[in-house]
Order: sequence, then structure tokens, then C-alpha cells
Amino acid sequence: MENCLRQPVVLLQVWFSVMIGFIMIPAMFGLSLGVTSVYIQILVKILEWATLRIERGHRERSTLPVPAPLPFGLIQREGGSMEQEMGELRRYRTQSISRGEFALSDSFYFYIKGLESIVDDQVTQRFSSEELVSWNLLTRTNHNFHYISLRLTVIWGLGVIIRYCVLFPLRITLAIIGLTWLVIGTTLVGFLPNKRLKNWLSELVHLMCYRICARGLSATIQYHNKENKPQKGGICVANHTSPIDIVILANDGCYAMVGQSHGGLMGVIQRSMVRSCPHVWFERSEMRDRNAVTSRLRAHVAAKTNLPILIFPEGTCINNTSVMMFKKGSFEIGGTIYPVAIKYDPRFGDAFWNSAKYNMVNYLLRMMTSWAIVVNVWYLPPMTRREGEDAAQFANRVKSAIAHQGGLLDMAWDGSLKRAKVKEEFKEQQQKMYSSMVMGKKGRNSQEHLFCIHHSCVVNRV
Repeated sequence: MENCLRQPVVLLQVWFSVMIGFIMIPAMFGLSLGVTSVYIQILVKILEWATLRIERGHRERSTLPVPAPLPFGLIQREGGSMEQEMGELRRYRTQSISRGEFALSDSFYFYIKGLESIVDDQVTQRFSSEELVSWNLLTRTNHNFHYISLRLTVIWGLGVIIRYCVLFPLRITLAIIGLTWLVIGTTLVGFLPNKRLKNWLSELVHLMCYRICARGLSATIQYHNKENKPQKGGICVANHTSPIDIVILANDGCYAMVGQSHGGLMGVIQRSMVRSCPHVWFERSEMRDRNAVTSRLRAHVAAKTNLPILIFPEGTCINNTSVMMFKKGSFEIGGTIYPVAIKYDPRFGDAFWNSAKYNMVNYLLRMMTSWAIVVNVWYLPPMTRREGEDAAQFANRVKSAIAHQGGLLDMAWDGSLKRAKVKEEFKEQQQKMYSSMVMGKKGRNSQEHLFCIHHSCVVNRV
């Protein structure tokens, strides 16, 4: 009986010895033995071979070419203004747009826009997984990849064994250790007096624990332009793809987190973290009070010794292809904004969290059974609000800079449309644009009055 128990104990000892000696200790000091980079290079070669084998299999099985995914969706939008597009529809009329006369052809503009939104909705597709050109050996749900060849099927089967029987136990162990150390370490540091030693130890504990958790995801992170890293007393804003964005950014520096207070395990972690570091957690009632949120954030930024605040202004996760509208509240606080662009490599795993489809536990299990998390992070030059620029304009300027650097689409839509209907103010903006275009330079009162008439005509005809 003792011999039967001794073997599992020895295996566990070897398991933890290898994990601590070759993974945890190097991770705690920000070092790498190069194993992950070699693993990624091998994966790249395998995926390239699989892609070529799939393409050859399609050519052998069918004479019809396999259509590649369209880079800009099903609809080819011209991208012109309302005036330009309506001008095209009016080109056979003698009246000019600026003369203030309603044209029946204007209704076709709204017809076209409505049909385009039905066929190819720009918002909804940002909340589904990013389309891949070829199979990454992670799923069997696509009917085109059910069977290509025996060798490819064997490779897929070996991948399942490696991911679920080797990588998953290793990753879940590292994640548990990292979170446990985070709770214990921050709690112990919280008992120290508020001095430099406490701040130094708090940052050290946070860095070590987040790096262990990153190794638990087999994360390979490339940081660019480190001279632009967020500084204390500033505000770091980034595009948002996944809850692990925090782990990715916190591997290279500490941040003060902002968010709603939770219960359960998440609440335990939040309460332990706030003991050692001035994170900003809000109760549900406080989150609804915009003035209370703004005042607390301003107080945090005013203390130049505090860690930079990490904020995701989109307010929801977007699928790694686009950047959607930034909420302007983060840009009303004042201070220096440090933009950061995050872009994941979808070949090795889908980092996007579709909260409507997966809960947090399922999502993390998917992450820990993927090949790896490969991501690029760009630190952009700090930005400040210009003279005469309001918060919304400043937010759009920062969003555009992040989208350009990360190779993402710059979307004007609000990410909250994922769960809510279109706001009335958005409809009113389109109505006012049409009114000002049709009425031209007429008086404001007569414009608003005639706008109602013209808009009613458009609605009735549409």
C-alpha cells in the first residue's frame, strides 16, 4: 500500500520541482529560458504545414475554389458623407441640395443604409470570434475541416493530448499558485505602515504574481516603445479584447485597477489587493453616480506618487479586429493620457471573450487549452487635451491613434450596443445632419420646424 502511494507522491514532487525551478522562479524575475519561444516557432511550422495541406486537400477534392473571407465584409461601402451619397442619388435632378427642397430620391439613401445594416451589420460582427484564413488545429466545428488527410488528423489528435493532458494541468497549477500568492502577498504587505517599503513590496508582489499567471497562459508578449510606458499619476487607456488584458499589461509594470466591487472569489482578491495598493473599487450604487466616480479618480490622479490608473474606455470586450467608441468620462478627469494598443495573434488562440456565449470559467478553460497567447503591446506617446478640445473629441483622437498603431478598424459605434438598443441621440444626430443639409443656411427655428416635416416625409416613404 505504501509503495502504491509513494509513486504518486514522487511524481508530484518531480512535477512541482520542475515547475518551480524552470517556470516559476524565472517568471518571478522576468526571465525566460527560451522554451516558450522554441515552442512558438515549432507551432508556426506546424500551422504553416497544416495550411498547405488543407489547401492541397481542397484542390484535390473539388474543382471549385474555396472563397477567402472578405477583408471588409459583404458590403463594399463607399465611405462618403451623407451629402456626397445623396448628391449621387440626385445627380439626375436639376435642383441643388443647398436649395432646401426635399427630393424623393433622398429616401433611397435611407433604404440603402438600412439594407446594408441588415446584410452586414458593422456592430454585431465585432462581438463574434475573429475569422481565420485557415484552420489552426483548435476546433472541428467547421465542416470544411472534418477530414483532410490521415496525417493532419493524427497531428490534431496529438495536439488534443498535449493541450489537455500536459499544458492544461500545468497552466491551471500555475494560475492557482499565482492567484494564491497574490492574495497572501498583498494581504501581508497591507499590514506594513504606509512607507516606501510597502509600495516597493506591493509592486514586487503584483509583478511576480501576474508574471506567474502569464506563464500559466503560455503568454508570449512583445512590448514596443517602452520609453512611452505610463508614469505614476497618469491614466493608461487601452483597447479591450479580453479580461487577461490586465495580466498582459501588468507583466511590464504595475497599475491601479478601476472597477466594480464583487463578491465571492473575485471579492476576496479585490479586498486583498486594495490593502497594499490604492486600487479604485466602486460599489454598484457608486458606479451609477458619475460625479462620485470622477471625483475619486481625480483624487487618485492628483497624487503623483500613485500608480497609473488602467482604464478600458470601450467598456466591453471587442473581438481583436476593431476599436469602438471610447466613453468620454475617462478623458474628463484631466492629467496625462498614456495610450496603449493591444493586438493578439489569433493563430494560436482566440483571446476574445464573448460574454454572451461563455461565462468566465468556460472562457478561462478555453484560454488554458489553446496553443498559446501571443500578443503585441505598443506604448504610444503620452497625449494631453488640446485647447478648445472637448472630452469626446479628445477620446476620439486617442482611439484613432490606438487603432492606427494596432492595425485595428476605427469604429465610431458604441460598444454598449452589444446589449442595448441604439440611443435616441444617435438617431437625432442623423436627423439633424439631414436637416442641416437640406435646409442649408436658413434660420435655426425654421430649420427645426421644417426638419420635422421633411423627416416625416422620409419616414412615410421609407
